[in-house]
Amino acid sequence: MDAHELFRLSPHGADTFVGIGPQYPWGGLYGGQIVAQALRAAAATVDPDMAPHSLRAYFIRRGDHDEPVRYEVDRIRNGRSFATRRVVARQAVGAILNLEASFQRAEPSFDVETVAMPLDLASPEELVHDSWSDLFDRCWIPSKFLPADGRTGAGRSAAWLKANGTLGDDPLLHLCTLAYLSDDLPTDAVVRAHPIGREPEELRHGALFSASLDHTMWFHRPVKADEWHLHDFTCHSFVGGRGLSIGHVFAADGTHVATIAQEVLMRDNRSQ
Repeated sequence: MDAHELFRLSPHGADTFVGIGPQYPWGGLYGGQIVAQALRAAAATVDPDMAPHSLRAYFIRRGDHDEPVRYEVDRIRNGRSFATRRVVARQAVGAILNLEASFQRAEPSFDVETVAMPLDLASPEELVHDSWSDLFDRCWIPSKFLPADGRTGAGRSAAWLKANGTLGDDPLLHLCTLAYLSDDLPTDAVVRAHPIGREPEELRHGALFSASLDHTMWFHRPVKADEWHLHDFTCHSFVGGRGLSIGHVFAADGTHVATIAQEVLMRDNRSQ
């Protein structure tokens, strides 16, 4: 399965779509898949000249990879400049995700970048390629090359990511693919900031349970998700078993294309 197939949703009645996904190594569904397919479903109900600029999703239940996902879209608002959609993703067990997305018609504006990509990082060609899916390629930046100086938060985690294959010229397909990729790193920053996560591997193995609670994205500039992008995350808080991971996504030329925030539930299994 490639990105084209993953985001090819089947219509099932008014403002309702059905999608499927591959089987993942851990069983269940990957949160990024549900977010991305829900965004695709929402986009199918707005004017073609409107592009998504933000989304907010809540993960409700773990999905079943043996069952298709039904996406029900609610047309919250249609305005001249903005449109808002709500999407509920359902399986037999009930709702598994709730997403809201906002779309904007292009308008002239100043373009001011205030967040810069870190300098002197190794390129993907210099790093080990490591991915759990044929859909994308990933190259981790070793922790020793990620200084915490000048960064807000802790547990810094960064990697180069890109979709495999060629996605073509559809901007929405590239944004949906970025949404798919955006769920890969946030948990790692929380793990690295957590006291148990900083222990040696033999001590922390199996000690932490984690689950994504919510996921927010802001799309700033055009994206080519089949080209390398740097995802750079840190954990900004940990309290009540919840870690807040915030990251920036940069194109290879340094353009800041997106910002991501995710709250991650993390529990100490040893106390159960």
